[in-house]
Parts: sequence; structure tokens; C-alpha cells
Amino acid sequence: MRLRRVLPVVTVLPALLVISACTSDSDGSDDKKATATAKSTPSADAKAAAEAERIGAMPPQDLKKATISGKSKGFEFKQVAKADVEAGRDMKADKAECQPLASLAGGYTHIEAVSVEHRSLAPSEAKNATVGSMWLASHSEKNAKLVMSDLHTSLKKCPDGFKTLGLTYKSVKQLKDPDLGDEAVSYSITSVVAKQSVPMTYTVVRKGGVVVTFYGVNMLTPKDSAIPESVVEAQLEQLG
Repeated sequence: MRLRRVLPVVTVLPALLVISACTSDSDGSDDKKATATAKSTPSADAKAAAEAERIGAMPPQDLKKATISGKSKGFEFKQVAKADVEAGRDMKADKAECQPLASLAGGYTHIEAVSVEHRSLAPSEAKNATVGSMWLASHSEKNAKLVMSDLHTSLKKCPDGFKTLGLTYKSVKQLKDPDLGDEAVSYSITSVVAKQSVPMTYTVVRKGGVVVTFYGVNMLTPKDSAIPESVVEAQLEQLG
């Protein structure tokens, strides 16, 4: 099956999907500026751990242990190098009300997390054409709730999409909220890559102070682009 040859790039991150394709052809929180670990160094990890303790967030090492790696529920979870996802931090929307969506398109939450773990998701079976990625962002519970609240607001105020880094996202549609974690939201959005529309489905779940985001693409059957709930539930269960 040739699917694996034409889709490997989308298994990394939404931002990298769009950036690589183009290359080749809020206030309201006291601890909003939590320090994130941009590079995995002992010093950066120590600072992130101290910040996590200060605001009551899950420490980086605990977050890493709580993030699935390997095969699970029909997908293979592979760790993504930090250097490969840093470009996503610069996803700034041309409309302020769309920023939560733009940040998720880049693989991050719009409120900076103490630490983030990224995984690419590739199907274990050839007949499954859905690929995507997942990331866990560690926040204080206050910030995690604000991430979700701002996302709900953004979905209401940004139905026509936005532009960022010269890229276009359109047709934002909120789907039925999944019954997952402490709160969850699901939505579809379409990116335009080299004049080709790429439908994507996001599932964003908060469990305590951790915000878990799943992103999926299915170029053969777009209606099946969402990562299955059984996969999301497996990750939430590992969080404890």
C-alpha cells in the first residue's frame, strides 16, 4: 500500500506538516508565564521542575513517564525531538481571537506550559489511513482550565479560520464534546497546503493540570481523521 509513502510527514505535527509542504513546492492568570523547557538540558529540566513545584504542575520527568511510547491501541507512539517542534512556537494568528487555535496548530498551548511531551502517531495496520500526533502540556490546574476556556471562546469567534506564518487555516467547526477527562473539546479545521485542502480533527482534553491534544489526518477518508477515543482513553489512563 502506497499510503505510508505519501503521508509520513503528517505523523509529526500540524505545523511541520504545513511548513514542510510549503517549503518543498490572554491575560487572566497569575502564573501564565510558566517557564517551558525549550531544550532538554539538566539546567533547563531543573528550572522546569522547580517551576512545576511552584505552581503545582506535573514535573517534566513525571510527564514524560506518563506519556505513552511504543505501540498501543493500533498506533505506534514515537517521541519527537524538541528541535523538531520548536518552529511551532512561532504560530501567531493574524487575528487575536484565533490564537488558541493557531498555537494548537503549532503543537503547543497558547498559554506557555512548564513542559511538553510530543509524540507522532502512525497506524500499526496498513488498512488504517489515519495518522497524526499527540502532545501533553503540563500547567497549573488554573492555567489548564484557562486553556480550555479560551479554546471554547476561540472556536466561537474564529469560524472562518486564520492565517499564520503565511499559512491558511479555514472552516473551523466545533464537534460534539467528548466525554473524556475533566473536560474535553473536539473540532475540525482545514489547512490549505499548496492549494490542496487538508481536513484535520483535534481532540483536546484536560485532566487536572495536564492538557492532552490529539490531532489526526486521513487523506483517504477525511471523516475518519479523528484519533479514536480508545487511544485517547489509553493516554488518560496512563496519566493516572
